[in-house]
Parts: sequence; C-alpha cells; structure tokens
Amino acid sequence: MRSALFLVIIGLGGATILLALGIWQVQRLAEKEGMIAEINSRIADDPVALPADPDPERDSYLPVVITGMFAGDTLRVLVSQKEVGAGYRLITAMDSDAGRVLIDRGFVAVDDKGIATPNVSVTVQGNLQWPQETDSYTPAPDLDNNIWFARDVPLLAEALETRPILIVANAVSQDDPVVTPLPVDTSRIPNDHLQYAITWFSLAAIWVAMSFYFISRRRAPRPES
Repeated sequence: MRSALFLVIIGLGGATILLALGIWQVQRLAEKEGMIAEINSRIADDPVALPADPDPERDSYLPVVITGMFAGDTLRVLVSQKEVGAGYRLITAMDSDAGRVLIDRGFVAVDDKGIATPNVSVTVQGNLQWPQETDSYTPAPDLDNNIWFARDVPLLAEALETRPILIVANAVSQDDPVVTPLPVDTSRIPNDHLQYAITWFSLAAIWVAMSFYFISRRRAPRPES
C-alpha cells in the first residue's frame, strides 16, 4: 500500500512540475511574440534625425535618416546569405552634421569587388543597432586581409575613428550597384518557446503514462506458484 502511495505521489509531483514548466514556456512565448511585434512596429516607424546622444537600450532599432559623406576605408564583415553564399557586410564611416558614425551599407558577394568607398554626398535611411555578435570564440579581425568576423561596434568605431554608433542602411541615395542593403529585422531573435513547451508537455504525458504503468503493475495480483 505504501509503495503504491509513494508511486502516486512521485507521479503527480513529477507531472505537476513538468506541466508548470510547459505553462511557463507558453507564457514566455506570449512575452517574446509581444516583444517581437513591438520591435517590428518600431522598425517600420518613420525615420527621424539621429539623436544627439543615442542610447543602446532606448534607441536600438530606431529608424533614422542621415546625410553626409562616406570617408576613409571600408571594412568587410564576413557573413553568409541564403541562395547567395558567402559575402561581406560593408562598414564605412560617414561624416555628417551629427558627427562621424558607422554605416552598414549592405552585402556584397565574396567575389564582388564593390568595396570602394564612394566619394559622394549620400542620404542614408536605416535603423540604429548595436549587434551582439561576439563571444569568446569570435576570432580577432584579419586586418591584413580586411576581414572581420562580427560587427563589434566599439572595435569598428575605433578602427574607423567614429562615434560608437552603427546605422544599418535600408536605403542609400547613391552607392555601388553591387551592394545590397541588409535591413534590420527580427529574424535573428531566438523564439523557441513553443518547441520547449511541447517538449515539457510531452514529457508530462510520458511521466503520467509511466507512473500509471508502474502503479498498475504494483497493484496487479501475482500468480500463485
């Protein structure tokens, strides 16, 4: 009797914990979907002038418009695009009334030569961003071959002598025709909470089934010898 009661307690306790974890993931899913919807709405807002002192928390994804002259070297950040393959994001400094800032002009395929810095006045529409693309495994930039492996804004700003501000272009009034803008979007924001919820609910169902199985076997009469 005590063994059966113990199995019931373990079965109900384990199932309750697993169900609670599943419900928590459903709640996290709703929160994440709300956050993504808010960011998408922010990205699509009308562009404004670059704030005097943009803040990475407050102004991330803020749509801005800026006019100035590209200047200095263009840095290449290694990336890969579906259906295109390997290529580079082109990061160039812009001198403007708001100071010198970084512009992510867009993508060129790895074989394209369109990395020269345009010597013209341009207007750029885009979004402020401070990408979190580095970790302890990110290689140091290959300065000899002008290959960077992440958009590390402070490091890029130091290299190009700009403010630590990156504008990811979605439209450039004049640029090399081989450069394709890669606008900011939310596709890289992880949102796996539905899969996690399904996993926890599935484990709860399995736990209940196994508990019922063991309890049934415990209560079944043993054949007489």
